[in-house]
Amino acid sequence: MSEIFRFLSRKPKTRFNDSLTDKLWMLAFLLAAVLIFALNLGGVALRDWDEGIAAQVSREIWRGNLNWLYPTIGSMPYLNKPPLVHWLIGLCFRVGGVSELTARLVPAMLTASSVPLLYAIGRELFPRRSIAIFSALVYLTLLPVLRHGRLAMLDGAVLCFLLASMWCLLRSRRDLRYALGAGIGFGLICLTKGVMLGLLLCAIGFVFLVWDTPRLLTSGYLWGGLAIGTLPVAAWYFAQWLHYGQDFINANLFNQSFRRIWEPVGNHKGPPWYYLLEILESAWPWQLFWLQGLRLSWENRNFPGAKLVLVWTGVYLLAISVMNTKLPWYVLPVYPAFALAVGSYLAEVWEQMSVPEESAKDETEEYFNAISLLPHPAILVVIAVVGVVGCAYFSGWIRLGGQIVSPQGDLQLMLMFVALTMAQAAVLLHRKDRQFLLVLIWGTYVTLLVFVASDNWVWELAEDYPVKPIAEIVRQGTPAGQQVFTSHKLPRPSLNFYSERQVIVADSPTLQQKWQTLPQPYFLLEKPVLKHLDLKNAEVVKTADDWILVTKK
Repeated sequence: MSEIFRFLSRKPKTRFNDSLTDKLWMLAFLLAAVLIFALNLGGVALRDWDEGIAAQVSREIWRGNLNWLYPTIGSMPYLNKPPLVHWLIGLCFRVGGVSELTARLVPAMLTASSVPLLYAIGRELFPRRSIAIFSALVYLTLLPVLRHGRLAMLDGAVLCFLLASMWCLLRSRRDLRYALGAGIGFGLICLTKGVMLGLLLCAIGFVFLVWDTPRLLTSGYLWGGLAIGTLPVAAWYFAQWLHYGQDFINANLFNQSFRRIWEPVGNHKGPPWYYLLEILESAWPWQLFWLQGLRLSWENRNFPGAKLVLVWTGVYLLAISVMNTKLPWYVLPVYPAFALAVGSYLAEVWEQMSVPEESAKDETEEYFNAISLLPHPAILVVIAVVGVVGCAYFSGWIRLGGQIVSPQGDLQLMLMFVALTMAQAAVLLHRKDRQFLLVLIWGTYVTLLVFVASDNWVWELAEDYPVKPIAEIVRQGTPAGQQVFTSHKLPRPSLNFYSERQVIVADSPTLQQKWQTLPQPYFLLEKPVLKHLDLKNAEVVKTADDWILVTKK
């Protein structure tokens, strides 16, 4: 593997060979991304909340007439987000039928496409190909990007449009016509998650141009591209305002956008350092090199690549950190900058480990000693030990907290790869052998392949009852369009999607009142709740697990 890496990253002799090598790398990254983003994509049920909502809106767009322009959910207006990704998922439903695979396919493939785009950005920013290669490899093996990009959500599409727009912006420094693509990418972001996020991500490009290439701010191509991208966004928002009036302004622009700045929505709140902790907790193992990458960027802040990393990271993290609403996937747009920072540092380590340290010091007056900033091998050993303990735990050999779990082979295999990867990388790092980077990259990729091949990659499904069997009894046991009331503590959009009914959460007094006033109510109740309510003339329609569907005789 190291020989292939050295061959493909060497400096070519001609511009033709240079272009051909870049195309080969981009193709390799695209194939690797498609494999890991598509594997077992439809193997598990859709999760709450975002997947269930996105799938239901997309299905109603597919089935409706004007629903493509005025999306609905449960036959009620859907005013939360613009419908670009919902249109694409609805198109997948029309071609391939309604399933978990077709619901997730568009977001997953868009996110997979962002991997070669990040490589292309690295080639625009840095003189050495190795930086682009390491950056793309880090981005490919980031668990948050992989997991949220595979879900039927909007954030993976945002990453793709953001990177395409940023690449066009960087390319426009050599050919102004590419600035048109930057403006169109801005419009696609706005049609995916709204104008607030579009303006924030546009601000990153604007600050970078002010610092690095202010002449582009006077380019007619740039402003023309922004006009082209803004036109369909403005048309869609104007159509919604004409149709819904002030209700759309309140729901979309105020409640779903600006209100989240000063008020936590749905109890999703956290401290200002929430997203820093999110990165440190979930970006394994690359957060071990993130601060070093930021330090390297700061020391090279006169160069375009370092400027973009600092602006991208600083502007976006600052903006989402001051918001009162905190959700884990809000941090996703910072991960491309994270990968560029880590990739530039890993490339420096790769180069410095190939020559004696003293020789490297003689090459430049200001020498950045990347090797001295590497994490201690003991950190990797600790992770390897955690992997071994976790493997033993999920095999049922040991107890933690007095509990014994049933053997889970997929988790055992995944943790085994974690332990082997970290142990071997620790040994090579201790020997100052740069091959430890290739071991980390390959081991992380294989570990993530095992992870997504299992049923545990959507781990939120284990936090509640299995939705598909319950949805089946609701769908079979109730008339089409029937409202169903449930005693469950929280609403489940995935249950609405699978059952094709509106399942409404209600407390005990409300359930009693509905039972007495409605001529033919349908209740989805847990067995203890049914016994507690003591409903008169109740008839059991269907049962599944601990849930009972009842109606009046």
